[in-house]
Amino acid sequence: MTDWDPETIENTGSEHNISELSVGDVARAIKRTLETEFGRLRIRGEISRPNYHGSGHLYFTLKDQEAVIDGVCWRGTVEGLSLKLEEGMEVICTGRISSYARSSKYQIVIEAVELAGEGALLRLLEERRKKLVKEGLFSDEKKKKLPFLPETIGVVTSPSGAVIRDILHRLTARFPQRVLLWPVLVQGDGAAQEIARAISGFNSLSDKENTPRPDLIIVARGGGSLEDLWCFNEESVVRAVAESDIPVISGVGHETDITLIDFAADVRAPTPTAAAEMAVPVRAELTAQVLDLMTRSVSAIERLQQSFQLQVDANARGLTKPEFFISEAQQTLDVCSDRLSLTASFLFQRLGDRVEAVSAKILHPREFLDALDERLMRFREKLESGAQIVFDVRNQKLCGLDYTTRSTTAVQRLLETWQNILVSNGKLLVSYSYKDVLKRGFALIRARDGCPIKVSKTLKTGEKISIEFFDGVKEASVMGDETKNISAKGKDRRKKKEPQSEQGTLL
Repeated sequence: MTDWDPETIENTGSEHNISELSVGDVARAIKRTLETEFGRLRIRGEISRPNYHGSGHLYFTLKDQEAVIDGVCWRGTVEGLSLKLEEGMEVICTGRISSYARSSKYQIVIEAVELAGEGALLRLLEERRKKLVKEGLFSDEKKKKLPFLPETIGVVTSPSGAVIRDILHRLTARFPQRVLLWPVLVQGDGAAQEIARAISGFNSLSDKENTPRPDLIIVARGGGSLEDLWCFNEESVVRAVAESDIPVISGVGHETDITLIDFAADVRAPTPTAAAEMAVPVRAELTAQVLDLMTRSVSAIERLQQSFQLQVDANARGLTKPEFFISEAQQTLDVCSDRLSLTASFLFQRLGDRVEAVSAKILHPREFLDALDERLMRFREKLESGAQIVFDVRNQKLCGLDYTTRSTTAVQRLLETWQNILVSNGKLLVSYSYKDVLKRGFALIRARDGCPIKVSKTLKTGEKISIEFFDGVKEASVMGDETKNISAKGKDRRKKKEPQSEQGTLL
């Protein structure tokens, strides 16, 4: 490439002394000049038309009231950004000025992005909160009730900060339980991704694994500025908290610090220490409460027993002596037994009267048989007279018929029917016959016993067979398989030496 110095071109007097440069040379010279003159700088402006390309690169426009400049952020840098660029965000971009030769535009290659001031952060925070409220992530219907006494508590926080020590101290003082710590960054680049991954990781645990699944999750961090707590306002973290199947307590910052996960969590704690206090009850208070309830239950049982005893004594004083009840019952039994004997005799008498009345109405078996015999004789007479009438009528009809003509006609019809059946069966037999197949050039090979040969393996060398063609049958014998290749002349000689057979062969 030819080196180009703008001052040399400006100081040249003659046009013929100006060097000829290609468009690419000029573009590369401009690119080198821009990158050399400006170096790294910080530009403040408003994000417009952010485009996260499928290749992983980020393209956008940075503008203010006076000018516009294109910005590009390569994939490796995009993955390390602490926030996601959105339309209208006011940011401060750190990078270097360069150019894109194909469109003759200069641009800034982004190395880092930060929000411009706390006011912009608050505005972005409010817009994001309204967006998530519309989606229903903060609705009360999604809030889950905290377990009264969780056996395992998952904590998402930094392992080196004072927060985890405060939580462990409070849990130990109130009610010691098993704690699982998922160490994450709570500030800076990549913190939001780690926090969201930790919440999803606790939810993906199974009780069958070596690590038990927590019954409660505490997301905690100490106090800080709005920028320090910004990772807890990222959508990925808020959505992970809202989608968690395990109840979540948010203990981020001090009491005055508000983050978006406070709205998505099932319970918000003003401080990490308060989150630990909400997680478990005080063991001593539970013990005292149990003892108090035990004492109260024993006292209540004693009072109830005394009340029952007094009631039993009062009822006993009002009851009559058992001897009175027994004597009265005995008297009642005597009266009932006397009435029962009288009732039984009266019942037997009534039943006897009914039997005699019924027996008077029933006919003697001999009389009943005589009546049946008489009815049978009447039916017999009617049957004989009716049969004679039917016989006479049928005889008259038969006498008037011409038996010769009707029988001849019936026989002819029967013969025609059988002839039609015979003709159709003959045609069907012809269509199924193998003779038509032989007409097309096929042949039927039979053994000596007349059975068709279907498989060549059943034939033996020298065995007599018959071949049926369309126009006749020929006798033949089976020869062995040839396993060697011989020349045509050899075949001719062997044929001359072989004796001529009067019978034809297949091969």
